[in-house]
Order: sequence, then structure tokens, then C-alpha cells
Amino acid sequence: MSRKTNLCLAAAATTAALLAGGCGGSAATGTARDAAAGAARKAQVKTAASASPTAGVRATTSPRTSAAPAAMPAAATDPGTLPQTHALPGDQDALFQAGAQDLWQAIVQDNPALARPFFFPLSAYEQVKAISDPAEDYQNRLIAWYGLDIQAAHDYLASSADNAQFVGMSVPEGDAQWIEPGAEYNKGSYYRVYGTRLNYEVDGHEASIGVFSLISWRGEWYVVHLGPSTRSAPQGFVYNAWS
Repeated sequence: MSRKTNLCLAAAATTAALLAGGCGGSAATGTARDAAAGAARKAQVKTAASASPTAGVRATTSPRTSAAPAAMPAAATDPGTLPQTHALPGDQDALFQAGAQDLWQAIVQDNPALARPFFFPLSAYEQVKAISDPAEDYQNRLIAWYGLDIQAAHDYLASSADNAQFVGMSVPEGDAQWIEPGAEYNKGSYYRVYGTRLNYEVDGHEASIGVFSLISWRGEWYVVHLGPSTRSAPQGFVYNAWS
């Protein structure tokens, strides 16, 4: 079997694994980003409850009358189903840092599905792209490449993966550009930034892997290309790494 055939089969297998849990939202559960999103929803519910006119008022129901159940966090909403905003994301909020941690764990464990929640949502991609079949392009190109690039990064770490310690992800926010409709086959807009770094240490020695590009949706950064945005074959790349 040729190398090209092997790469194509690897891309197909990676796509299937990443899409097993659904294309629009998280395909993996129990990730740091899922936990951060859940904590944010709980905080919103708590804030809303404390702002209620009846907050802090002693209940006057009789012993045989059941009190209303406590408010539960709202179910997670696929952000891609909501309209875009012009909010410029940061790289210090809990949701972003949790997503970066998930990406790091995906690389260390050679498990691309862990980093799926940190990838630009399909539903948002369908709002943004003016192409004939954005879902097909998303699944067979973007997600497939994402998985292959994560696997390539895992191979790049090799035996040092066990000793490597995640430091953080840094985004050069000053370089972010607002991309208007009409550019990059778009019918919608987003912020795009190049030059993001995934930083780590191995035995106290600093190292880093480049992230080719992030784009924004509703004030949050998402990976859209971990490796280069164009390539001649469906193979993984470790972009602009240094150690």
C-alpha cells in the first residue's frame, strides 16, 4: 500500500473519531473546556438567583408545601448556532485556557478527540463560508488535518511527552485582524490571528509548537488550522516548532 493511500486512510480514520460525538459541538466529554463552560453556566445561574427580588427572603410556605426546586444550569448551547459578534477575544479567560489544556493533552495522549471542543464549530463555519458544501470541507479537510497535526505533534514530542509540562498558550492579540465578508471565501466575518504559540517545558527547558491560525466566534478564540492551511497531501505537520 502506498504512503499516499496510508495518509488518506489515516485522515478518514481521524475524521471518524473526531466526529463520533457530533459535528456542531464537543465530540469529547469530560474535557477541561467542558468543565470550564459548565462552571461558567453555574456562575450565571448563581448570579441570576442572587439578583432575584426574592433572594434572601425567608420562605413562608407551610410544612406540607414543597419549595420550588433550585435553578439548574442551562444546557450547553452550540455557540455556532448564535450570531457572530465583534468582540475581540483574549487569551486569559478560563474557557480559552481550558481549551489550550485540552489541546495539549490531546497531543501528549495522541488523542485528537480531546481537542475537538477547541476547534471552530461546524455550525459557525456554515454561517461564515460561502462555499457549496461547507460541512464536507469542514469534515474531510479541516477536522482531518487537525487530527493528523495533533498526531504529528505527539510524534514530535516522542519520549519527552512523559516529562513535558504544559506552560500555556499565548496569542499575539495585537496582530488580530477583522476579516470582512468577501475575503477567504467568506459570507461572514471573524477575527483571525497568526503567531499563537503552545508553550511547554521539558526538564526545565522551554519549548514551543506553533499554531498556524485561530479565528473568533462570539468573543472566543478557536483553532482552525493547527498546521499550515495549505498542503499538497493529507499528512500531519508540526508548525514552526522550536526547542
